Amino acid sequence: MDLNNPFVDNLINQALVEDLGEIGDTTTLAVVPETAQVQADFISREKACIAGLQMISLVADKFSGLKGYGDVKVTLHIADGDRVEKGACIATVDGSARTIISAERTILNFLQRLSAVATTARTYSEALGDSKIKLLDTRKTIPGYRFLEKYAVQCGGAVNHRHGLYDQVMIKDNHRAIAGMEGDGGIRRSIDAARLMYPDLKIEIEVDTLEQCREALEANADIILLDNMTNEILAEAAELRAELKAHSLLEASGGITLERLPSMKALDIDFISSGAITHSVQSIDIGLDIHI
Repeated sequence: MDLNNPFVDNLINQALVEDLGEIGDTTTLAVVPETAQVQADFISREKACIAGLQMISLVADKFSGLKGYGDVKVTLHIADGDRVEKGACIATVDGSARTIISAERTILNFLQRLSAVATTARTYSEALGDSKIKLLDTRKTIPGYRFLEKYAVQCGGAVNHRHGLYDQVMIKDNHRAIAGMEGDGGIRRSIDAARLMYPDLKIEIEVDTLEQCREALEANADIILLDNMTNEILAEAAELRAELKAHSLLEASGGITLERLPSMKALDIDFISSGAITHSVQSIDIGLDIHI
């Protein structure tokens, strides 16, 4: 996933408009000479899995074309997805002091958030050990940040679920409830209708009980999301799939905590999805130290 794309470019532009307003960085323009050149290091203040390093150059490049600013050279000392210890230098910037100072906070905001997602995804993935189960993210992302956060999830060793409402059919409990208003068989009707309209997309359906799981298996859903089920019920769902010789993939979701993951790694399911790896992260402490 290349971060140099229209989605990210638009997000950077919004961040800079938010920070610079119509006047610009008044402090830097007033205090820092236009000709001043400095070198500075981005330092991780804590142990982390780093993501979003390309954002350093993407943000800095926005300033190089502005009046009164200059170019900056970026040297990366690690790659996205690498784990670092507290105090590690992850990148060095050389060049226009104005550009480095004015771009600092925007760059750090991106790095800190994305590294937090990557670190959490890595921690959750490692809790599954050598299990065949893949850890998935969800759509529980900050509006506008989804591309970046899902990129960070990959950096952390987890796998992306659908990116939006457009790339996979996902029949959730509210869809099922409305389909059920027409009578029994709502799960099969929903799956058949989705397959007819979108034959090239995978069809996933959320179920709450083993009875619903059976109906979804018999309707040949591509993926069945087993919502808020205990490990014992998840095991029964896997046994039911084997009994019916069905090919649906099974995904556990709901009530997935870091502490619970080790107890799930031997289950005969395919995926575990967790919103926590994007919506409940705490930013990694990263700072910029200028060489004096």
